Amino acid sequence: MDGKIQAVIFDVSGTLLHLREPVGETYARFAKVHGVVIPADRLTEAFGRIFAAAPANVYPGEPLWKAEALERQWWSVLVRDTFRAADQMVRFEDFDTFCDSLWSHYAGTEAWELAPAAREMLREIASGSRQVAILSNFDQRLRRLLLAFELHEIFDAITTPADAGAAKPERQIFDVCLKRLGIPGHRAVYVGDHPENDFDGAASAGLHPIDVTLFESLAELPAALDALEKELA
Repeated sequence: MDGKIQAVIFDVSGTLLHLREPVGETYARFAKVHGVVIPADRLTEAFGRIFAAAPANVYPGEPLWKAEALERQWWSVLVRDTFRAADQMVRFEDFDTFCDSLWSHYAGTEAWELAPAAREMLREIASGSRQVAILSNFDQRLRRLLLAFELHEIFDAITTPADAGAAKPERQIFDVCLKRLGIPGHRAVYVGDHPENDFDGAASAGLHPIDVTLFESLAELPAALDALEKELA
C-alpha cells in the first residue's frame, strides 16, 4: 500500500504552544489587581477540576459572531466557578472587568510561548510537499493568536469547534478538517498530547496519531514523519 503522508495536522495547546505560567498563577496575579487574594496552587487545582467537568465549548448551527460571544460566556462561567471552587467566600467588585482582562491576556503572546523548535519545524514541513493544518478545541481567539506569532500564513487549514460545529474527540471536527485539505484520513497524521481528544479522536477518524510528548524537541518530527511513511508503505 502507498503510505504517502499528505498532511500533518496539529493540536495547539500543549503541542505547538505552551502557557508561560500555570493557570492558577495567572488567575491569582490578575485577581490581586482587583483586590482578591487567593493562593495560586488552590486556583490551579480548582481550575483543573472545573475544566475537566465542563461541557464542550461548541455551539452547532450558530453563526461565528454569535458562537464567539457564547465562547466568551463559557469562559466567564468557567473562571467564576474556578474561584468559587477555590474559595466560596470570594467576591469581586467588578468581576466582568476582571474576566475581560483575562480574556484579552490569553489572546496574546504574553500568555503563550512557542514550543521549542516549533517555528522551524513548521516551516520545514510547509516547504515540502505535505500540507500543514491546525485542528484545535481552541476558541476563536486562535486565529488572532497565530497572527501575533506570525504563524497564520503557514497553515493550509485551521479548524476549530466554531468552524466545525463539533469538538475533539468527535469525528465531525476531524472530518471537516480533512475535507478542507481534500484528503482521506489515512493520508494524514495528527500531532497532539491528549490521549482521548487527540489520539483516540484522530484514530477513530482514520488519521495516524503522533504523541508529541515522546519527542525531546519538535525538531524530531520531520524525521519521524519520514520513518512513519516508510513503515506504512
